[in-house]
Amino acid sequence: MINVKEAIKNSLLNPIKHFRLRYLPLLMIYFAYGASGISGVAETFWVKEELKLSAAALVSLGVWLSIPWTIKMVFGQLVDSVPIFGSQRRAYVYIGASLIAAGTILLIGLAGDYSWAKFASKENVYIISALLSVIGFVLQDVVADAMSTEVVDRNQPEEKVQEELAYVQILGRLAISLAGVMVAGLSGWLAQIYSYETIFKISLIIPIISIIGVTIIKLENVQRSPINCKILCGGLAFAVFVVLMGYGQYQHWQNQVLAFIFKYSQEIVFIVSLSVIVYMIGLILNDIDPKTRSFIIKTAIVIFVYRAMPSVGPGLQWWEIDVLHFDKAFFGTLSQIGAILSILGMWLFSDFIAKKPAHYTLLWLTLITTILFLPIIGLYYGIPQSLGLSPKTVAIIDTALESPFAQLSMIPLLTLIAIYAPEGKRATWFALMASLMNLALTAGGLLTKYLNEIFVVSRKVVENGKVIVPENYSNLGILMIIVTILNVTIPVVTIYFLMMRNSSKINKT
Repeated sequence: MINVKEAIKNSLLNPIKHFRLRYLPLLMIYFAYGASGISGVAETFWVKEELKLSAAALVSLGVWLSIPWTIKMVFGQLVDSVPIFGSQRRAYVYIGASLIAAGTILLIGLAGDYSWAKFASKENVYIISALLSVIGFVLQDVVADAMSTEVVDRNQPEEKVQEELAYVQILGRLAISLAGVMVAGLSGWLAQIYSYETIFKISLIIPIISIIGVTIIKLENVQRSPINCKILCGGLAFAVFVVLMGYGQYQHWQNQVLAFIFKYSQEIVFIVSLSVIVYMIGLILNDIDPKTRSFIIKTAIVIFVYRAMPSVGPGLQWWEIDVLHFDKAFFGTLSQIGAILSILGMWLFSDFIAKKPAHYTLLWLTLITTILFLPIIGLYYGIPQSLGLSPKTVAIIDTALESPFAQLSMIPLLTLIAIYAPEGKRATWFALMASLMNLALTAGGLLTKYLNEIFVVSRKVVENGKVIVPENYSNLGILMIIVTILNVTIPVVTIYFLMMRNSSKINKT
């Protein structure tokens, strides 16, 4: 019992013991990202009520909005090599904050029905708003990632350096989660009380937080590396390619060849993205010894597969709103419970996660999250209801059980990246690896889109008093079952064949 108490005590106190004042700027950037959820519930309901986008269209939009995260290497090269007014950190955070603010102002214009926000259709203005905000967050994230490897004191034993790097990543995830705790319930309660316009105005505080963080703390000068044209120029060319493919998808092409190509523009962008990023990572991995390189590649594949699994899509929330009658305040309550337990889970498991291999963590996370999603499937088929449990009770219990594991999967990946980040190229290295992992989310988005196109789920859409899209949730149950099967089988098989089979053979010999 004493050992258990001691372990819990260490897990609770270690993140606090490892905090340093020099970590504050990057933690405030992460905090701002976590606090961006303050308008999340309002935006979900606003999109459902005001935009005529189907579930598949929203998933498709999510795929395009994930692309800026996959070209982080361009931002990483700029942050590593191109000072703005002599700054390689602060100036980029200011630019990112300005883009986030611009995206939020467009949302305010849409919600307030202002004339200056009507320069395009409501859907297109929303896409522009979302894209500006995403780019702003990506730019700030690149800076914070680079700083997370620079704030660590390298003049100490290697074991201590790796431990401190792990705790910087843990503190970063805790900052995101702490912000989530503070705004989770608030987001639902505000959406219940205030207009969408007012809530979007309140969310303008988000870019201010990161600006304060990098302004009040003196940042050390960092080593500037020469521009790697293969990465920067290739990344810029790739960005232009993505923009053209995205633009072409929404045009009406008379030429059948072009029509076919742009019909599958997302898939083409994904394949090209994966090829470009793998090639660029290979350039940096050339400087690492073969054994370490093999370990990094296998671990990266495992994490990629884990993050590439599909989700159910927006149809699940629509069903919860329309059929289970979950309102804005209840979504806020769920978010609050989830955020609080998420941070407690990360805090308690931080010491365990920091010392375990990435594949071990992902294996048990896969199994646990799969089991914990089963009650939601049960709700669709009325199983808990037949036992006398209300849907809201089941949702609260399920959220309480699942939430502690939400952020844990990122810590092993971020620690691995931080440990092997080469000096002078840390922003680029972090950005490339993060781009690969965000590309995994793009893969997951594509799989989600395909499943939503096969198993169509729709909420009622009314235009001028007429129902133009009827409500249809008949396919939601089978969609959730298939997603659950894919999410447990593919990661487990990948982990076994890449990380566990060879080690078990070695142990037998």
